[in-house]
Amino acid sequence: MILNKIVEAGEVEKGDIVLEIGPGKGALTEKLLEKAEKVIAIEKDDGLFSFLSEKFTKEIDNKHLTLENKDILEFEPIKYSLNDNNYKIIANIPYNITGAILKKFLTEENPPKTMVLMVQHEVAKRIIASNNKESILSISVKAYGEPKMVTKVGARYFTPAPKVDSAVILIKNISKKTFNDNKIDEKKFWELVKTGFAHKRKILAGNLRELSPKIDWSNEIKKINLNEKIRAEDLSLGSWINLCINTQNLF
Repeated sequence: MILNKIVEAGEVEKGDIVLEIGPGKGALTEKLLEKAEKVIAIEKDDGLFSFLSEKFTKEIDNKHLTLENKDILEFEPIKYSLNDNNYKIIANIPYNITGAILKKFLTEENPPKTMVLMVQHEVAKRIIASNNKESILSISVKAYGEPKMVTKVGARYFTPAPKVDSAVILIKNISKKTFNDNKIDEKKFWELVKTGFAHKRKILAGNLRELSPKIDWSNEIKKINLNEKIRAEDLSLGSWINLCINTQNLF
């Protein structure tokens, strides 16, 4: 069963605090309550919130479940005693805000230690760069954690069946270690990456001239043992880190 795989991927155990986004009618919530010490479920829809409030009255009363009627993008972890790496996010998220959720919690001052999310299959493939072509999305996730596709979930598993397949992804060891260990300015790193990907058909050096025309970007790229004609999609996270280390004081 897909719900069991989601819970297993998160290695949910006694003592865990789990944040669930968009619990819907509570099918995953039930599974999480069986394993976790505490579940915090955030449901934006008023009708579903009322339904869940009745369904889980006992769990809410005994503090096993905290149910909130709000937008997850306005959620502040610290207000719920969710500190750096002391909680997990496990959720079947609204697909239209996948990027916003990833950005919010991966860059959060108090990030989760693990995220297990149901996302569109195509988005999952982009995150792990299954075709060995990186994107802003894949670099954005890999800079903060270790992504892995757990399983593909065909449209036939849902009623009514959607037009797209889904997938469960796991992101482990979430932190800002990449920036701290390499002494990289986080803001400058993202300036570099976003400019590098600005025009997909142009070579990386050409794109980066828009960031700073004074820098010989072809030479800087050669310094990290890459072809000066390389495109942004062909750089690994490690190469972006090296390029930033060498140039962050130049722009």
